[in-house]
Amino acid sequence: MAPVVFTIGYEQRSQDELVGVLVEAGVSLLADVRELPLSRRRGFSKTALAAALEEAGIAYAHERALGNPKPYRDAWKRGDSAAGIAGYRAHIADDASESVDALARRVAEGGVCLLCVEHDPAHCHRTLLAEALRERLGELAVIDL
Repeated sequence: MAPVVFTIGYEQRSQDELVGVLVEAGVSLLADVRELPLSRRRGFSKTALAAALEEAGIAYAHERALGNPKPYRDAWKRGDSAAGIAGYRAHIADDASESVDALARRVAEGGVCLLCVEHDPAHCHRTLLAEALRERLGELAVIDL
């Protein structure tokens, strides 16, 4: 059976809703793949989110190296998704390759969910990261929560 990785965006959720979805899915580790784990939305900055997850029995790991660097985020925001996608793919292939490898080992153990802000995974780098994980693991089921 293929390993599974979950992905989730918090853009349209409350902290309680997000944690509930993770618990229901059986997530044991939330890998925060934001470059900067800060949010203007209450409960989604690193410290508050990690505390709420711990209370629910879910581990938290900030994976800064797997975040989308600002130049590529900016390209995406200004409508140049091709440049944003190419830049992020190059980033995880070169600069963050070891971090992707380490995350792939965790994903193979099960229960991992990738977190970013973007609600729609089609517009988020976590989908590109899931593709890189699939390349390393061979088979991988990706479930967007």
